[in-house]
Amino acid sequence: MKRRLALAVWLCGVALGPAIAAAGAATADALAQFEAANRLYEQGRFAEAARGYEAILKGGSFSPAVYFNLGNARFKAGELGRAVVAYRRAMQLSPRDPDVLANLRFAREQVHGPKWQPARPEQWLERLSLDEWTLLAAGAFWLALGLLAVRQVRPGLASWLRWPTRISVVAALGLGGALGTVWFEQTGRQIAVVIVREATARQGPFEESPEALKVHDGAELRVLDGKDDWLQVGDGRRRPGWVKREAVYVLRAVGGDV
Repeated sequence: MKRRLALAVWLCGVALGPAIAAAGAATADALAQFEAANRLYEQGRFAEAARGYEAILKGGSFSPAVYFNLGNARFKAGELGRAVVAYRRAMQLSPRDPDVLANLRFAREQVHGPKWQPARPEQWLERLSLDEWTLLAAGAFWLALGLLAVRQVRPGLASWLRWPTRISVVAALGLGGALGTVWFEQTGRQIAVVIVREATARQGPFEESPEALKVHDGAELRVLDGKDDWLQVGDGRRRPGWVKREAVYVLRAVGGDV
């Protein structure tokens, strides 16, 4: 796994360079920034390279290649939590990219202490992007609608189309449910990624509150509640705790943060 990570990091400025152009929304300025950030990375100036990739994202050019390279730069700079954030972003845009999945998995293996683990159904749903689930659900819906319309127009075909219609209706309902779940996961529920070496989660949103647990750089935690400068987070197994907002990075919809 270490070799695979090292290979992906080494190739980030070469193998993924064309990907930003393929995204379609990239401008000449964004491409120039991308190449400049890649050069900084190759020179070992990882923090500067990360700032270069972030400038592209702030300019509105969202690409799996940029997020992936940002994750590599953050990881090399020793910023595990911010690397996890970038890899998760890359995965949302390109959920089956083997390099993205390998680097995210490797980064997660470096995290110590409590962290949230998605359930198997959620892991399965993450295999497709939100756009892909939308296309599948829309396709099943229109297929079911078309078959129902044909049965009304051509009653003689009703018996032949009975089972295809039922299957398409069930598929539309199932895919619609999956789409709703994925949409809610990506836009409704929030994940907080710890971006400091260690943070103390307390039993209440006050400095004087007793300690609940320690969380470490890169830990992904569910956001349960918020109050002033505090967020209540949990890993789904232990008692939740309150951490300072400045200690975590809250993931929102793609484009809502970098």
